[in-house]
Amino acid sequence: MTDQPQELYAVADFCLVPIGTGETSVAAYVAECHRVLEKTGLAFKVLQIHLHRLNMFFSGYGTNIEGPWTAVCDAIQQCHAAVHAKGAPRIATDIRIGTRTDRAPHVGEMNDRKLTRVQDILAENASAPGATS
Repeated sequence: MTDQPQELYAVADFCLVPIGTGETSVAAYVAECHRVLEKTGLAFKVLQIHLHRLNMFFSGYGTNIEGPWTAVCDAIQQCHAAVHAKGAPRIATDIRIGTRTDRAPHVGEMNDRKLTRVQDILAENASAPGATS
């Protein structure tokens, strides 16, 4: 009997930049990536949280994804393939991935929990004696 380690839960941020398209706008390529992510059957979040295998949040300069490590990496790879198929001869992508093993992940809530924690600290500081607005 082999003990297989549990797959890491990853919180990632990636920014995919098509190069050599002759266009200044990347919106059509970002939309293509969005369509690909929808077709994977993995849930993504736009303005609310979805408790499924993979969650995403699109911003003006990147996409936040969380889920099992391989699902996150596969989703980014599929975006690359789709953007190449749309005509981008090159793609540069910055990826940041965080994992933690000191406690069980709050599946689908990791990015929101990080933001909430910072907002709580800011609220505490704002209400502290001597705080200025």
